[in-house]
Amino acid sequence: MKSFDVHLQKLKQMTQIERRLSEIKDEDLLLENILISACEIVNADAGSIYSYQESKNTLKIKYSVNKTHQAKLQPGEKLPYLAFAFPVNSDTICGYCALSKRVINIPDVYNMSEYEDEAKTVKRPYNFSSTTDMVSGYHTTSMLTIPLMMTNGKILGVLQIINARDSKGRDIPFSDEAEFYISHFATNVGQIYEYAYLTKQTISRLVRTAGFRDPKETGAHVERVSSFAVEIYDKYAAIHDIPERERYRYRNTLKQAAKCHDVGKVAIPDQILKKDGPLTDEERNIMKSHTILGAQLFYPPESEVDKMAIDVCMNHHQFYNGDARGYPGKVADFMALKPGEPIPSVLEPLSGEDIPLSARIVSLADVYDALRHIRSYKKEWSLEDTVQEIKSQAGKQFDPELVDIFIKILDRLEAINKAIS
Repeated sequence: MKSFDVHLQKLKQMTQIERRLSEIKDEDLLLENILISACEIVNADAGSIYSYQESKNTLKIKYSVNKTHQAKLQPGEKLPYLAFAFPVNSDTICGYCALSKRVINIPDVYNMSEYEDEAKTVKRPYNFSSTTDMVSGYHTTSMLTIPLMMTNGKILGVLQIINARDSKGRDIPFSDEAEFYISHFATNVGQIYEYAYLTKQTISRLVRTAGFRDPKETGAHVERVSSFAVEIYDKYAAIHDIPERERYRYRNTLKQAAKCHDVGKVAIPDQILKKDGPLTDEERNIMKSHTILGAQLFYPPESEVDKMAIDVCMNHHQFYNGDARGYPGKVADFMALKPGEPIPSVLEPLSGEDIPLSARIVSLADVYDALRHIRSYKKEWSLEDTVQEIKSQAGKQFDPELVDIFIKILDRLEAINKAIS
């Protein structure tokens, strides 16, 4: 009877986790939470989650977790950002999992035995690479690898969890029960993942539409800006002790809204958007209208993403100190502006915390990315010059607290900058 009660408690825990995951609409943040939740369900110490890149036939790491290494860090600090991909083939455990669409349960990766396959014993076609263990000083023992699939059977990614732990913290193999729970969990979250994947595709199409009009607004640019924004917010939330549930909800919304910061440029006339040479004052004011026009695309708001996208589109060019160079200022009726019209020239400035936090974060993330990458009108800035410029704008263009946070997490931001191209 006790075993049955434990089983019911485990299913209840999984139902609660799945309900929480269903609230996450951003694909990358969902993958992060799927991995964390999987480790929680079967008390695993570490793991990684990978997305399948169909066009390249590769698996790309999206997130990793390691409780042993995390425990050595200060509160609010993160493990180093990882970025790598590898081909999908039978040489690697994850690759074979994606190809075969099978769960792979290995008690000890350093002593892999043959296994039963269709009533016969066969040699495992894949190998375990101990390189990561040697570099990190970690010791991998047990490993459970599970495919994540759409309802039509298409592979979305691979979930890999490492080192099951018993009640005393000792490494043990993943039991049949653990395999059952994770397989059941993967089936259910695969459907949630599918929805997030399709949502991301919709936002990506909107961003690509803006990119057709303005080559500067590439998909890589918006992916970097949204990733930078989440990292800045995570540190901000840790410093301000923001409750975990609120933190997850906000960062999920921010990741999507940040990608839309410049979509209003789809409504800027070509003769201005693509002009080869300096703009006149009137043309410049029409260009600035992309902030208001972008906000219009999300009105009336029907979700938290819509609400934040309005804030981000409208306000990510405001100056923290209210300087007139920031725009558009306080707009009473943003739906009144028509495409091709300049923004009103006499608007009261918006400043300080009257500028939504999401917009203040994206403002900094957007400028950092713009400086660190080549544009048609400028060369790539060095990291040193970029940092100096951003520091000089603390309290002026940027929220000074966010600049301090930017400096603290610069190594992680640079790792993301190099990984997304």
